[in-house]
Amino acid sequence: MSVLIFGLAIFLGMHSLRIFVPAWRERQVARLGLLPWKGLYSAVSVAGLAAIIWGFGLARQHPALLYVPPMWLRHLNALFTLVAFVLLATAYVPRNWFKAKLGHPMLLAVKAWAFGHLLATGMLRDVVLFGAFLAWAIALFAVLRRRDRLLGTPYPAGTLRGDVVAVAVGVVAWAAFAFWLHQALIGVNPLA
Repeated sequence: MSVLIFGLAIFLGMHSLRIFVPAWRERQVARLGLLPWKGLYSAVSVAGLAAIIWGFGLARQHPALLYVPPMWLRHLNALFTLVAFVLLATAYVPRNWFKAKLGHPMLLAVKAWAFGHLLATGMLRDVVLFGAFLAWAIALFAVLRRRDRLLGTPYPAGTLRGDVVAVAVGVVAWAAFAFWLHQALIGVNPLA
């Protein structure tokens, strides 16, 4: 469990710099330059993600059950992950209504993904992993939305084409992950 927690601290810590030390982050970008900062940021993030994956695998070897969710919550998780995939797609597809109205759909995707998994799984390792991501996404979303309001940040207006493309990409990606990739990569059939 310690490797999982270490990985979460590194990964989420790096992704939380704008919450806790925004001025320090800006000084580092100015000192190093944007591209070297992005390189360092990416390297630390990848190391944290690798530790999360490794730590989660280690934690699976020592299962600790906290609660047993009813089967219907596992099926409800499929809906939460579908929403998460659509929101994730809206973060990258230009000019869609979701991004225009929600501002930071990737963080909302993380919230939906983490919350759904907390409902569907009851092992300690799952609560640590998904609880950490949920708490992080809630905090960062609140900070970024507050910042956007203070700065008057405009979001590009959405179009019907952007909406349709975003939803289609999200649904196709969800289907691929739910029906094939989740089992292959994580070893769990989410629809069983």
